[in-house]
Amino acid sequence: MISVRTAALRGAASLGWLESRHTFSFGDYHDPAHMGFGAMRVLNDDVVSGGAGFAPHSHANMEILSFVVSGALAHRDNQGGGATLREGDVQWMSAGHGIRHSEYNADADVPVHFLQVWIQPDVLNAAPAYADRNFTAADRADRWCLVAAPGGADGALPIRQDARVYVADIGTHRALDYALAAERRAWLQVVSGELDLNGQSLRAGDGAGITGEPALRVRAIADASVILFDLP
Repeated sequence: MISVRTAALRGAASLGWLESRHTFSFGDYHDPAHMGFGAMRVLNDDVVSGGAGFAPHSHANMEILSFVVSGALAHRDNQGGGATLREGDVQWMSAGHGIRHSEYNADADVPVHFLQVWIQPDVLNAAPAYADRNFTAADRADRWCLVAAPGGADGALPIRQDARVYVADIGTHRALDYALAAERRAWLQVVSGELDLNGQSLRAGDGAGITGEPALRVRAIADASVILFDLP
């Protein structure tokens, strides 16, 4: 079964300095029918104006992944973590028993566009942790590029959940296949472009929850960038 969540149906927050779209309930947006998907609780698509951002705030017991689409995102936390992330960078922050951090646009003039995902951990109150890594255009070109996995398997970022996260840039008319194991579920998020997923048409901002589909075929109708979450 494939359940499509179109971009237009997402929740929205417009704060002047921030334009955010919420695939699942978040902040002031609450939809009992869209509280998350498996272990994934938040999938926000954010555009932050130049020089603006999220002031220091706290999280606990959540695995947080940020995917920078364009611009520059400056991260700082009270555990000593700090970096400026750009296109192709993926950031992992395990909030553990508690972490305080800020996220700002590092450029005064150009917006930063990024997706942030929260996944519930499979262990509570662990020590907070942070890492980031760049995945190049070559890494992502017409292939599933593993960016997060338990224990940091195969050079991916570590994640404290039985989840595997992939990114891919798929050229027009090219296709990628993915075998989804029994009792697993997947979420496909379209970052840009247009594609066909097992006969379902998806455009930028659309997402799809997938259950009971052992074989996925993702074919780009126009150059497409996607994120695939393989979840328990």
